[in-house]
Amino acid sequence: MDARLLRNWQETMARVCGALRRRGRTEHEAEDLVQEAWLRLARYENDRQRQVDQPEAFVMQAAMNLGIDAYRMKVTRGEEVLVENVVIVDTAPSVEAVVLAKERMARLSLGLNRLNPRTRAIFLAHRLDGMTYAEIAEAHGVTISTVCQLVAKATLRLTTWMEGW
Repeated sequence: MDARLLRNWQETMARVCGALRRRGRTEHEAEDLVQEAWLRLARYENDRQRQVDQPEAFVMQAAMNLGIDAYRMKVTRGEEVLVENVVIVDTAPSVEAVVLAKERMARLSLGLNRLNPRTRAIFLAHRLDGMTYAEIAEAHGVTISTVCQLVAKATLRLTTWMEGW
């Protein structure tokens, strides 16, 4: 492409991009539409084996039509979404937090295993299963006072065991 044609192409592209920008297109969208319009001009001339008399008018009209088509496609597909100042926050815990939580769970599991079986069963029935002291007392054949004492005993031992973790 010689210098005159290149300068003419750049001026035409700037004018068509400006027209598209005035109609709400971003600079990037306008440039894409103009390039597609130039491709259509080249295909048209190649298929017809003749030059277009007013290539700038052809490119302008083709770019405008492409812009309208693109807008219609977005609207009919529901793709017209305005996004401004989007901040994506990763709420997943860090690797360090996951490792630390696993270590705490392993330590808690050891502490639970150190409790005698009856105390552990009563404590877990209350804390995990959400059973009331009366339900636990009935299920294990002990008094409510005993359940209260065993839950308190287990809580104290586990708290002491977990201290510093």
